[in-house]
Amino acid sequence: MNPSLVNLKHLSYLDLSQNEFEETIPSFIGSIASLEYLNLSRAGFYGTIPRSIGDLSNLRVLILESNYDESQLSEQLNVNNAASEMDVDSLEWLSGLSRLEQLHMHYVNLSRAANWQQVINTLPSLVELKFRYCNLNFDNAPFNNGVSINVTSLAILDLSRNNFRPNYTIPGWISQLSNLTFLDLSYNSFQGPIPRGVANLCKIRRLDLSYNNLEGGLSDLYENASDCFLGSLEWLDLSRNQISGNLSDRFFGDFKSLIVLKLGSNSLSGAIPVNIGEMSSLEYLDLSVNKFTGNLPESVGQLFNFRYLNIRDNKMEGVLTEIHFANLTNLFYLSASWNNFTFNVGPNWIPPFKLRTLMLSSCDLGEGTEIPLWIEMQKPQIHTLDLSSTGISGNVPSWIWKVRFLNLSHNQLHGNIPVISDIGRSTHYLYLSSNQFSGSLPRVAPNVSALDLSNNSFSGGLSHFLCEMNETYSLGFLHLGGNQLSGEIPDCWMKWPSMEYLNLGNNILSGTIPNSIGFLTGLRSLNLYGNKISGQIPFSMSSCTKLVKIDLSYNDIDGIIPSWMGTSLANLKILILRSNNLSGKISSDICHLNYLQILDLSDNNFFGIIPKCVDHFTAMATKRSLPEYGIGELDYNTYRGFFRDSAKVATKGSELQYDTILALVTNIDLSNNNLSGDIPKELTSLVELRSLNLSGNQLTGLIPDSIGDMKQLESLDLSRNSLSGEMPNSFRVMSTLNYLNVSYNKLTGRIPESTQFWGFNASSFIGNELCGPPLTNSCNSSGGPKNIEDKSSSKIEWYFVFLSLGYGFGFSVVCTTLALNKLWREAYFGFLENIWNRIYLYCYTKWASLTKPSR
Repeated sequence: MNPSLVNLKHLSYLDLSQNEFEETIPSFIGSIASLEYLNLSRAGFYGTIPRSIGDLSNLRVLILESNYDESQLSEQLNVNNAASEMDVDSLEWLSGLSRLEQLHMHYVNLSRAANWQQVINTLPSLVELKFRYCNLNFDNAPFNNGVSINVTSLAILDLSRNNFRPNYTIPGWISQLSNLTFLDLSYNSFQGPIPRGVANLCKIRRLDLSYNNLEGGLSDLYENASDCFLGSLEWLDLSRNQISGNLSDRFFGDFKSLIVLKLGSNSLSGAIPVNIGEMSSLEYLDLSVNKFTGNLPESVGQLFNFRYLNIRDNKMEGVLTEIHFANLTNLFYLSASWNNFTFNVGPNWIPPFKLRTLMLSSCDLGEGTEIPLWIEMQKPQIHTLDLSSTGISGNVPSWIWKVRFLNLSHNQLHGNIPVISDIGRSTHYLYLSSNQFSGSLPRVAPNVSALDLSNNSFSGGLSHFLCEMNETYSLGFLHLGGNQLSGEIPDCWMKWPSMEYLNLGNNILSGTIPNSIGFLTGLRSLNLYGNKISGQIPFSMSSCTKLVKIDLSYNDIDGIIPSWMGTSLANLKILILRSNNLSGKISSDICHLNYLQILDLSDNNFFGIIPKCVDHFTAMATKRSLPEYGIGELDYNTYRGFFRDSAKVATKGSELQYDTILALVTNIDLSNNNLSGDIPKELTSLVELRSLNLSGNQLTGLIPDSIGDMKQLESLDLSRNSLSGEMPNSFRVMSTLNYLNVSYNKLTGRIPESTQFWGFNASSFIGNELCGPPLTNSCNSSGGPKNIEDKSSSKIEWYFVFLSLGYGFGFSVVCTTLALNKLWREAYFGFLENIWNRIYLYCYTKWASLTKPSR
């Protein structure tokens, strides 16, 4: 910027936006004293904003937005990166701009401006304040400490996407800005209820509190609201919160001016009131991802201004007829997916609308199994069509291949897919998985961005699909898994530089991994599992530095794990190489993979020790969570939503498929190799590990005493090794452990006593010298198992000894008494003789009566 601008003494309007200065804002700009309007947004400036701007006392409009395209910013709101080009050391210099009416500082890092609220309160003329993506904080909140509000003229306030720290609530001073017409506090992680004062903002027209963690009932917002608030509000966005309650008749009766209502992704329930048809001004309604039940009221068909209706992913049911759409002539977006609706319209029905987006996944489309005629009538303008899981079958009509976003997955469609031709400049997304399509793979146009043909019956090779065209393709997502594709993987991946996700798993592919795979420098997920691929992992893969997931399991790959994998693939989170012919030692280079959360090297021929540097797997020692907003590193953008990657993980004695919570899974599986040596104690520092399998090796030594530090461990398999010593008592504190197998080792002593261990099957402990529950053999005083066989033989032996002695003693006492006492002796033998005579007489008379002849 030329300093000669200072010479323009009467310059009042300066707009340098949308340029490429690539320098810091020069301090001399504060010397252009007559400036009333200054716009330096997106002009290539970086660094700290000079305080000299505060000398422009005549300034009414100041726009200092940084150089960021919001569509490129991460949904995870990494604001420290997003607002790094321009920043401030403080905002004190704003205090001199008493005439300032508009202040826009989107994407400028204001994290060091701790007293920003106090400074803003010194600008009495301020009408617009826009601090979007500025990394603000509320640590210093003077408005909450009884300071009077001076910015009462403020009408537009945008503090969105600052992602304030957890436990922040919406500050009360905002409710005191009585002239507000626009309030955007979205994407800020605010908690707690919506302040009651918000419902008294009489001039508010647009209120956006979406993408927070707000709680409470929906009725809390409007039951105590002022009439002026209810009458003025035109735009209400409360989506992506934790708001509960019902939509009552009063809700739709009170908000008479609503044009846009967004309540998606909350916990709202109950039925949609019938009087929704009275909201004649309503154009946009989003009730998706809630718990609404019941039928869709027929009165919806009276909303002649209706343009957008999204009720997907609820628990609604019932029949949708022509009445529901009678007057919806302006409707262009309809999404009713993932409910239990049935369409019952006439075969010749001509709908009044012209849809651009129609999403009916999991709905019943009515009689017949073909695509209804009324949907075909939308073909001139429709660009998004989702009929997945609707039960349609047969061949696909030719017109449908021109739809920009097409999802026909999980149906019974069959036949061949024709060449997917160019549809113009628009990108093309096709999801056709889990059908009965067959034949060769179709050729695709260069503008196809995503193609999912998985779980069909395609056959033949890949060469004609990948290599025969001379163009460069924009395909970023390719899923061909679960077919019958055969032959070698072609060596022409240089034509697919945009590829981010590649899945060729569960086919019959053979040969080696081609070297040209290294041209996929943007590849994040590589899935070649379940084929007959052989050879070694090629060095060219070291160029795929963005890889997050590699799954080469169930193949015939040999060689070693290359050392470059630990250094070149620093972003790797999932490495699955199970059931191959890999061998050699597990190199310590693998420990450089700090982000690794799933490591599966099972069923190979690795030998040597487990590297002690496993404690470098810091992702397994760090508490994990799902992305709060939008998509994460294991997700892939689609035109409507995103695709979440999945992985099969061996845990708890079986193989489980994870997708939705894959980002939370942590697993190490080194089973069925030839590993030896001790279990490194460093392994127990991975305190967030949930599954550990070291079975089927030749490990020796003790189980580390610190095993109890792994308090998140759910599955532990150490069976079929040569571990010795006792089981550590620290096992008792592992409350999350629900699968344990230490069978067939050389363990001794008592099994740690806890009710959790008693619930395990005894087979988990057999093949050792252990005692105590759940085993049936108890422990002796020294803690070892008692010798059950010796104990029972000793017991039987002494029993007979004492029995014989007792019998002999008693018999000798009787005989001695009879021998020494004549009177007792005569009485005893007299008694015996008397008994004998009675018995003899009874038997003789009985015999005589039986033998006496009858007359």
